[in-house]
Amino acid sequence: MLTSDFSYELPEALIAQKPLPARSASRMMVLRRAAGTIEHRNVADLPLLLDPSDLLVINNTRVIPARLFGTRLDTGGRVELLLVEEADPGVWSCMFRASGRASPGMKLVLASGRIGAEVLEPEGAGRYRIRFTADRPMLEVLEEEGLPPLPPYIKRPRVAGQSSSSSSSSIDLRGRKEDRERYQTVYAREPGAVAAPTAGLHFDRPLLDAIAARGIAAAEVTLHVGPGTFKPVTAGRVEDHVMEPERYALPPETAEAVAAARGRGGRVVAVGSTSVRTLETMANDDGTVRAGEGRTDIFIHPPFRFRATDAILTNFHLPRSTLLMMVCAFGGMELVMKAYTEAVRERYRFYSYGDCMLVV
Repeated sequence: MLTSDFSYELPEALIAQKPLPARSASRMMVLRRAAGTIEHRNVADLPLLLDPSDLLVINNTRVIPARLFGTRLDTGGRVELLLVEEADPGVWSCMFRASGRASPGMKLVLASGRIGAEVLEPEGAGRYRIRFTADRPMLEVLEEEGLPPLPPYIKRPRVAGQSSSSSSSSIDLRGRKEDRERYQTVYAREPGAVAAPTAGLHFDRPLLDAIAARGIAAAEVTLHVGPGTFKPVTAGRVEDHVMEPERYALPPETAEAVAAARGRGGRVVAVGSTSVRTLETMANDDGTVRAGEGRTDIFIHPPFRFRATDAILTNFHLPRSTLLMMVCAFGGMELVMKAYTEAVRERYRFYSYGDCMLVV
């Protein structure tokens, strides 16, 4: 297939810049593939659209505040890092952005001097292995000094009249506090993601309680969302794109819950593309899944035979993205692209802080 087949026109005004005051207040488009229909509902309607025999599968990954700002010791130039994954104790694989190229041995000062760093070696594609020194483990320091790794289409104003060399002075602190809370699911437990599983951002405690009150079971998987999920597809042919591996875990109790749902004739409803990718990575031909953990580079695009997923709750995704390709594989290319055209016409809110669709 051609990557250009997954293009659509989106007015910039429809890219959501902030979350709604209530998580479950978003709109929800409902696509029914068999009937070829599109409905306009709200996220609060979700419990009524699920059956007590269904199983809701959520991704419990926790977004780490992985963005750090600082300076180069040699030139004083500004540096921005995105910490992707800890490779060894104190050593992280990082995305590096600065006025000049990084080189082995380069020293950095980050977070107003609380963190020191040394560039060790390049890893390719703009990533470097970097050793950090701090007074506490990096995950603890990041909770105090790091910024949420918001995608580039979400804009945040800088604080006028202050230096841009430190994290505390370069970003609007009110926005930072709100994003710390809202760019995170309410059920996040396992730290390791550098982007939120955004379909899960629509769930608040009252909505989860309403789902449970209907007798609908829930189970967890973990997929630590990395930069690869959002890596642009630059290849002309979809099949030539290569996904970057991401860490996942599917616990035994979730495998048992999927088998139980299958046994009672229920549907497996995946919240977000990350839950889908984890389920389909470990899927058996009979629709059950295996427990296990590892790294997955599964790339779901048309045509794909889904074995473990019966419904998907997902946000509206970027043109030509692997996420949109996955939704088209599940909901049908023609119906999904028609739905996106209608979503633009009906002025749905797009991307991470936007509205969502339920595809059955």
